Amino acid sequence: MRSLVIRWLLPTILCLLPAVGGVALALAMPEAALRFYLERVRESYLDWLILGLGISLALIQLVLSWRALRWQEVDFDHRPDEVWQQMAWAAEWFPLLGLFGTVAGILQTFAAIGLRQVVPQQEILRLYAPALTTTASGLLMALVNVVPWWLVVVGRRLILTLALRPARYS
Repeated sequence: MRSLVIRWLLPTILCLLPAVGGVALALAMPEAALRFYLERVRESYLDWLILGLGISLALIQLVLSWRALRWQEVDFDHRPDEVWQQMAWAAEWFPLLGLFGTVAGILQTFAAIGLRQVVPQQEILRLYAPALTTTASGLLMALVNVVPWWLVVVGRRLILTLALRPARYS
């Protein structure tokens, strides 16, 4: 039973935490903010790019993290470490992509407004919305993609502690 917990259960639980955390973070957003985001993200190709890359990277990291957390007979599976670590560093780019979208949204807003004296508030919001959604998408994908690296480091320590601790037999 202990072997099952160390080799399968703990790695699986630890690998599912980033997805659960991402969903919990999205659900913790105020309802109006979440609704605004979901309505606006449909029209933002840059959001699609950020979310598509982020989810793809997260799924690959999920598999690599699970392998990295697998306890072998005397050590962990270190084969995925280099690729997995590079992917964790790549996650740091998502806030930059979000910032790029923020700047693009601001530029789009000012370009559309131009020299007009009166601009309806709805038009400003429609034009500025991509600036807000790409920032949120970039931050969310950064969090979801940085956490697996941390979980593997902490998870390996936890599993190593459990694996090396003598089993108690009553």
